[in-house]
Amino acid sequence: MERLNKYIASCGICSRRKADELIEAGKVKVNDQIVTNLGMQVSDTDVVKVEDKVISKEEKKVYIVLNKPKGYVTTNNEQFNRKSVIDLIHEDVRVYPVGRLDMYTEGLLILTNDGEFSNKLMHPRNKIEKTYVVTTDTNVTKEQIENLKNGVDIGDYFTKPAKVKIVGNNKVEIIISEGKNRQVRRMCESVGINLLNLRRTKVGKIDLGTLQTGKYRYLTEEEKNMI
Repeated sequence: MERLNKYIASCGICSRRKADELIEAGKVKVNDQIVTNLGMQVSDTDVVKVEDKVISKEEKKVYIVLNKPKGYVTTNNEQFNRKSVIDLIHEDVRVYPVGRLDMYTEGLLILTNDGEFSNKLMHPRNKIEKTYVVTTDTNVTKEQIENLKNGVDIGDYFTKPAKVKIVGNNKVEIIISEGKNRQVRRMCESVGINLLNLRRTKVGKIDLGTLQTGKYRYLTEEEKNMI
């Protein structure tokens, strides 16, 4: 027997925390009965459904690094006929994006069917750093850099200090350990930076490297152990 949220995570659906949200929202059934008890225990003989789809544990765990192109959304269930990153992945098992990059942001995106691994990457307590390169239409000032380093008001949140440095003509590298919605874009807007392009290059110590846009590779064992 194991807790329902752990079972859902081990099926690669999502993290335990997200599983709890699905349970509380009444989107999980055990043996065709809606379950909202977060302490529910299930066995391998129970039939578990998430959003009316039967789930089961995946024997094969897959860990992918994708160089996401612009114009793709990071959702599994796309309702508006937009291009999804899932369309770029050709695997025998279903994988899920770890976190999100907005439609117009490109770069490193991790996908997996390992809910526990996803939780390690996403949980705030682990403070996994994400590295972005911002391309602007003009040189960034020292004042703008200092403001970003110290933290800025992005409307509904004051960001924690970031690591910021100039890496080329009209290019700035920003490293954050948070994951608020469109955070880097909003940070740039807050200090008056006109962002032309946004690219994520690293998550933790996992580096995009020379991976071509729209292509993917598998995480190495060393990379998996870095998290």
